[in-house]
Amino acid sequence: MHEYFIGLMSGTSLDGTDGVLVDFSGPQLKVLSVATEAFSDDFRAELLALNSPGHNELHRAAKAGNQLAGVYAKVVASLLAKVAAQGITKAQISGVGAHGQTVRHQPQHSATTGPGYTLQLNNPALLAELTGIDVVADFRSRDVAAGGQGAPLVPAFHQSVFGRKDHTVSVLNLGGIANLSVLPGVDLAQAQAVTGFDCGPGNALMDAWAHEHTGQPFDAGGAWAASGQLLPALLASLLDEPYFVKAPPKSTGRDLFSLDWLAQKLAPFAAERPQDIQNTLTELTASACIASVSSYGKNSAELIVCGGGAFNLHLMQRLQAGLPTMRVRASDAHGLPPLQVEAAAFAWLARQAVRRQPGNLAGVTGAAGARVLGAIYPA
Repeated sequence: MHEYFIGLMSGTSLDGTDGVLVDFSGPQLKVLSVATEAFSDDFRAELLALNSPGHNELHRAAKAGNQLAGVYAKVVASLLAKVAAQGITKAQISGVGAHGQTVRHQPQHSATTGPGYTLQLNNPALLAELTGIDVVADFRSRDVAAGGQGAPLVPAFHQSVFGRKDHTVSVLNLGGIANLSVLPGVDLAQAQAVTGFDCGPGNALMDAWAHEHTGQPFDAGGAWAASGQLLPALLASLLDEPYFVKAPPKSTGRDLFSLDWLAQKLAPFAAERPQDIQNTLTELTASACIASVSSYGKNSAELIVCGGGAFNLHLMQRLQAGLPTMRVRASDAHGLPPLQVEAAAFAWLARQAVRRQPGNLAGVTGAAGARVLGAIYPA
């Protein structure tokens, strides 16, 4: 019996939505179709603006959630159209995992202010109405309510897909924010031994700088960064951020690594060449990731890289140079292409929710225990 789920992911890179239709019925998941829907420049700008307080933001956020649901619905329709010839219909899809667009992430609990929170723009009720399929959304809130960071949630999925019994493997997701999963080479039942946390900036700052100075949404292949020179003083200033030395569990986002944060760091370096700053921003991402892997995944035989950053050849070379004892390669070498991993993770998390099985790893997020994640919106 086939077990079909759809996963949708729009991350901090703000470039659009990736979707996958996954069959979980076999011993290994199988991606049956893939679809992507880019965000318009205006929508991307609005989502970015909503990461900060602004005029009439509650109304704007609600409208953006509606628009995002419309984008999601297009991706779902495209995924289904691609498998129609195989006889797969929406009636056979058990659920759609829709992460939403994170605009606030403040999970820290405080004795004075109480529980933290995390906020993802979305309208899962509208998405269920548009698609006619059950939708699972709001994956992070339950973990935060249980005292966790609400992120990263992908390590449990990474363990199920990339984990090995005979050796330790690390998985690095290079989205807008970089996050690391360290998967010990132990029996899969000992999933609590997995380590995972956000390393710091992934592509977000590099993409923003490239867009501002080249007009392109990202630095293709890292070629522009490679044409520049490292600015050691700037790198030292960027790395002089307490988050980098904070012990996990920890998570971060644009709340910390914002364009305002970058502007403050760059103020003394205004006369430097833009390509040299891009080179240094790339080195920031590489340095933070290398330090994280060296501290927590040093026994790994391999570093598997996913997310858009896996296509940044300059960044990949810097990672390999900083981790000479490991094999650094993209996730497609393990059967799941880099841009499919996070979407597939939310298909998996939706499946966990439908089955009433935990989706978090308490040892990763710091939650009080395993929790079923997500709210279900019936079609």
